[in-house]
Amino acid sequence: MQLGIYTAVENGSRMAAASWDFIEENILELLQGELPGEQWTGLQRSAKSPLPVLAANRLLPPHLKPVGPEFDLPRLQKYMQRIADRAAAVGMKILVFGSGAARMVPANFDRASAKSQLLEFIRMSVELLTPRGILLVAEPLNSGECNIMNSVPECMEYVHAVNRPGFQCLVDSYHVWHDHQPLEPIAEAMPWIKHVHVSDVLDRNVPSEKSPHDYRGFFNMLQTAGYDGPIAVESPTDPCVLSGPEKIVEFLLKIWPKT
Repeated sequence: MQLGIYTAVENGSRMAAASWDFIEENILELLQGELPGEQWTGLQRSAKSPLPVLAANRLLPPHLKPVGPEFDLPRLQKYMQRIADRAAAVGMKILVFGSGAARMVPANFDRASAKSQLLEFIRMSVELLTPRGILLVAEPLNSGECNIMNSVPECMEYVHAVNRPGFQCLVDSYHVWHDHQPLEPIAEAMPWIKHVHVSDVLDRNVPSEKSPHDYRGFFNMLQTAGYDGPIAVESPTDPCVLSGPEKIVEFLLKIWPKT
């Protein structure tokens, strides 16, 4: 098991001292796919972190639509080419396709067409990322953030349709608990789960002894399935990310099932 935390690369030294294994960054802020190469500084920023930047989320800006009447595959491909090149340069291994605002299906837009567009975008992205050794994972987003790909079973429809090793699935405790989703269908999809996010539902706080949620049950599902991949705490607003990262690691290790 590798434990990571969603934070800026500039906090790498602080997180390394707290015994984290990796950093998960923000694609929009670090890779900046809409900027030309001469303006991109993400590689220099990443080089200063003692921790690897294993993963990154926030794949698409809200205005760059992989679905709907504004779907523009050449524009998306140009963007993803930059993202693929820069992610490889940084050393990233996993890119998370959440981007709820971008992938929101417009009102009255045909759902079958929306799914077809998403699959076309995913296949194109995988073709760019796979040769660089980068995995794309689908993030199921809760129904309050997006209106498509809202659960692990729904995301698995896309994983099976694409049917390529370079496209797998993610599970996020926040979205699972937000929509009161059962764990049983997630357990069935565990062979395709290659990345995990954890945080509380209330204010998306970091996991802690005060957490009202069943992290032990969630982790038991992962451990029972033999999951040994990365687990990232994704808490964009909680000050504990910076003020108490040691305590978060201690709590996660404490509740991980012992074999």
